[in-house]
Amino acid sequence: MHQAKDHVCRLTVMLLTLLSVGLLLFLVGFMLRQSFPAIRAVGLYELLFGTEWRPVIYQDVPQYGLFYLVLSTLYVSALAVLFALVIGVGCALFLTCAVGHRLRALLVPCIDLLAGIPSVVYGFVGLYVVVRTMERLGRAAGESILAGSIVLSVMILPYMISSCLHTMVQLRLRFEKASAALGVSHWHMAAELILPASGKGILISTALAAGRAMGETMAVMMVMGNAVIRPTLLGKGETISALIALEMGTAEVGSLHFSALYAAGLLLLVLLLAIHLGFSLLRRRLNREGVL
Repeated sequence: MHQAKDHVCRLTVMLLTLLSVGLLLFLVGFMLRQSFPAIRAVGLYELLFGTEWRPVIYQDVPQYGLFYLVLSTLYVSALAVLFALVIGVGCALFLTCAVGHRLRALLVPCIDLLAGIPSVVYGFVGLYVVVRTMERLGRAAGESILAGSIVLSVMILPYMISSCLHTMVQLRLRFEKASAALGVSHWHMAAELILPASGKGILISTALAAGRAMGETMAVMMVMGNAVIRPTLLGKGETISALIALEMGTAEVGSLHFSALYAAGLLLLVLLLAIHLGFSLLRRRLNREGVL
């Protein structure tokens, strides 16, 4: 009887795993099929390294270069993850070592509620707080890569804190009694034991936050200016997800413009897969070297 239940459970898990892999392969195949006309007509090199995005024909031929869009996406995502990493790890460490169990149980749900706020609300707040603050500081236009990264870092902060906090609380339970017996202070334990041992959890949370940041659309679209130009910290930019959201509704189905937008989505998907694969390989290497 127990063997039959084990067999059913194992078969169910295997089928669900195959279903997940199948969905990923279907998604990649579908995006590749829709992108193929643009890849064939424009050329893969021009799509990846072209700097002009002019999909509508006026007096010139349309151009579909995605290079600046990729740079803007990576730029704003990297800055957002960096901001969220510093604040998130510090907040998780504070909640682990300086806050009692009751207060932590009260604060954590409040932090988790930030993840449930719609992205358009973050966009409105960013538009009327972050962007206007930059304009008051002397910028002609407050929309910029920096504004987008600030708003995006707040959006991914709950994921960073929750992931790091779970790891750090488990480590505190492991080290607390031994540290107390040796007379080690809470902050020494946090700096010398908990924080170094949390490297794996921090790495995983960074990978998840990076994926969340690169796929965000509405809030970033409202505060970045949506200009396909070379991205600078205080200059405007446009991400791949914002491009698709802005132009997919006006692109004619079956047109080269429509296919180029699918190619942009495929490129974003490949970037996400590459980043997660890179984090996975980095974690394995650090495990082999005994760092994590």
